[in-house]
Amino acid sequence: MGLFSRKQKMDEGLAKTRKGFFAGILDMLNAGEIDEHMYEDLEEQLILADTGAEESIRLVEELRTRVRKERIKTASGALDALKDIIRGELEADSPMDLSGHPAVILVIGVNGVGKTTSIAKLARLYKEQGKRVMLAAGDTFRAAAAEQLSIWANRVDVPVVKHGEGADPAAVVFDAVQSAAARGYDIVICDTAGRLHNKQNLMNELSKISRSVTKACSEASVETLLVLDAITGQNAISQASQFVSAANATGIILTKLDGTAKGGSVIGVKQKLGLPVRFVGVGEGMDDLMEFSPEDFANALFAEN
Repeated sequence: MGLFSRKQKMDEGLAKTRKGFFAGILDMLNAGEIDEHMYEDLEEQLILADTGAEESIRLVEELRTRVRKERIKTASGALDALKDIIRGELEADSPMDLSGHPAVILVIGVNGVGKTTSIAKLARLYKEQGKRVMLAAGDTFRAAAAEQLSIWANRVDVPVVKHGEGADPAAVVFDAVQSAAARGYDIVICDTAGRLHNKQNLMNELSKISRSVTKACSEASVETLLVLDAITGQNAISQASQFVSAANATGIILTKLDGTAKGGSVIGVKQKLGLPVRFVGVGEGMDDLMEFSPEDFANALFAEN
């Protein structure tokens, strides 16, 4: 996906947020004065955009400090400072580790958040980058999960490794990684069960899957991406935290960003869970999952309509 296309998709994906709560912020910061009323309004708008109360207060305090230190005199100058603060908040400490041979991506999350379609879109994204991609149907608990993944695999034209319903998920992933290593595939993307059962059982199952990757190929690298629905925003965080602690998650895929006026949840989710947002879904098309750019996000959030 080209740079212009990526920026355009992010811009379109945040249209509801921008025209909703953040429109008020734009109007205020473009035309208003820097005073206590502005800071109070800004804090309120950020909370309404699902940034989270704690995070909204912290962002506004950081803006106050920046305005004072840099002697910013205009509200438009404060807007630029706020964009820069948000961009900094969302920067990842390091890129995803795809150095393994193969690189393995475990995709986790509750059912209904768009996990399977995200896997298919991710496969397409990497395939377009020239990578050889294989899928693993590690959700052996849900009826027809493997068949659903197979349909998507056919659409994207990538192979999928699957066992029967009720099979050991770790065995499925083991076979997929071993096959990928033997056949020279670059990336293996693994589906996992989305049920929220006992936390200890969840931890044990996901740990077993992770160990199976290393057993299958000592040169494999592992990333674990948690899929969240942007529409549920802050409400998803407490539920998601169970997966984060159980699975040693390394990043987030945030789906349905185009379907909500509360795009501020991107900021809140990143800070609350302590994980970088790696990908965002900004539409239903196969090419509407994109690598997350903090700069494009901040610019699109405050773009003129």
